[in-house]
Amino acid sequence: MNEKSEKANSRKASQASALVSHMDIDESELNDPFQALMEKAGNHGRYQTLYNFLFVGGLAFSGAMIYMNIILALNIPDHWCTVSGRENTNFTLEEWRDITLPKQADNRGRETFSNCEVFQMNFTEIQDWSTWNTSLRTNQTQACQNGWSYDKTWYESTIPTDHNWVCAKDLFVTNVFVVGRVTEVAGSFILGQMGDSYGRRLVYYISVVFCSLGRIGSIMCTSSYTWFLIMSGIVGLTVNSLFQSPQIIGMEISREEDRSRIAFFQSCGWSIGTTFMPLLYWWLGHWDSFMWLTSVPTATVLIFSKYVIESPRWLISKRRFRDAIVQLRKIAKINGRRFDVTEKELAEIYSQDKQDVTYGIASLFAGWRLARNTTIMGFSWCVVAVSYFTLVLFSSRMAGNPFLNFLYQSIVEIPAYIVGRYLGDTYGRRITNSVSFLVSFITCVPIIVYATDERHEYLMIYLATFIKFLNALTFFTVNLQCLEIYPTCMRQTGVALGTILANAIGVLAPYLVYLGTTVNIRAPYYILGTLFLLGGIGALFLPETLHKKLPDTMEEAGNFGRNDKFFSLPKLPPAPVPNQSLSAHPELTKLSQTEVSISP
Repeated sequence: MNEKSEKANSRKASQASALVSHMDIDESELNDPFQALMEKAGNHGRYQTLYNFLFVGGLAFSGAMIYMNIILALNIPDHWCTVSGRENTNFTLEEWRDITLPKQADNRGRETFSNCEVFQMNFTEIQDWSTWNTSLRTNQTQACQNGWSYDKTWYESTIPTDHNWVCAKDLFVTNVFVVGRVTEVAGSFILGQMGDSYGRRLVYYISVVFCSLGRIGSIMCTSSYTWFLIMSGIVGLTVNSLFQSPQIIGMEISREEDRSRIAFFQSCGWSIGTTFMPLLYWWLGHWDSFMWLTSVPTATVLIFSKYVIESPRWLISKRRFRDAIVQLRKIAKINGRRFDVTEKELAEIYSQDKQDVTYGIASLFAGWRLARNTTIMGFSWCVVAVSYFTLVLFSSRMAGNPFLNFLYQSIVEIPAYIVGRYLGDTYGRRITNSVSFLVSFITCVPIIVYATDERHEYLMIYLATFIKFLNALTFFTVNLQCLEIYPTCMRQTGVALGTILANAIGVLAPYLVYLGTTVNIRAPYYILGTLFLLGGIGALFLPETLHKKLPDTMEEAGNFGRNDKFFSLPKLPPAPVPNQSLSAHPELTKLSQTEVSISP
């Protein structure tokens, strides 16, 4: 009976193999012996649920706040020169400003009061205001002599208002963001390669500790601009790997069909954090209490360190089989399963696989196909990053309630992730990514046309929010593609390279905002529109990753998408035949036996 069953399965496997060949699918993109190991330990159990909620979603929530809180704390509200003498008059604030301050054109071409200059005369010396008029006023101006007054409609205090980072120091804020982008590039380069060389878990601990200390240090060092920059730079060094390491581990220990779910967990955690943040600041009013409350939670995840694991998939790629079994048994124990594979058996399973020799980031350009994928992914990251930070920074400078502006652009991300997950799992990552970029390009056109007309202020907010929606959708898809295209031995390096390129170009975002807020409000959208168009075209040339296993070796990554057709949508692979996935690895047959659960 068993012999007949084996022959039937063998015949079905041969038929399935022929079907795979007919579908132009590379069998290496489907055959994944590691999934058989994870099925024995549990690849969709209690441990994965705990890990995804706590370290993927939870850390994304707290990490989003520690990353983005500085944007709100560095907001510069409307300000003007403080001019003594009004206390001796009956003038309203608006009338006093009209008398004492010169006018200038703002970024929309409107005439407004100067932020940094005052008429050069002593208004306290005027004794009889009933006979005084503006014809007696000098036209010469000078810089503010008595400090600045700030509009406290929305903010009781921000870091710039407490330390007067305005006018001659108006680039102080921009430079903080630039330093953040530069250090993110350096940190991604170092920690990304460390993650693939020394493990995801080590990089996770480094990121949590230094990110927390850096932001707490920056709160305590605002009186010294140099130290504030240094502490902000420490956050930048480690903040990207704070998100990358847990997500990569989560994907490497889960089923193929759960990969978009894991990306969804992290994306939602991020959006909930950035949605909660402006409401908290609006309620508190003061930057210092706001910064403390949004920075400390990241450090608290260290309490749950006993649940942090090293990726067994990465350990196997490094041929550290004993360590991999320790991690797999830890997963199996929490999942209520027994994992009894020995080190010798695991070594036999992977006896034909050789450890790849890699050369850091340079290995991502080994071969034409991998180099092309890496280049397009890098450019996609650049477009997503520069548009994201430009829109977020710009939202805090737009007219109206800055907290609601920030909130609107954050809250639209959650439905964007829902739509992105559905489209990505239905029509594929490639088409979803490209269409989102192209629709963003089209949306920039009416913004450019109507941005200077104050009557269309709310239309501009709605359109900018819609672009933010599309940006979140694209981020979700690009992030997922990036994790699925690169091999296990280079996965964190590949994600880090995208981050490096994104932040290298992201350095431009603060200057785009500066250009839009001080020169021409349309300027950022000319640039963003061009980037969206190029990103949409480039994304079409990426391979489809839906329904394909994570590549483990450089060879698999170099062949990834080799048989993809340009004008096609992803198809479900043929239904698996019993033991078909084990045919290339006979040693795995033992794993197909009935599991024995461990009593809780």
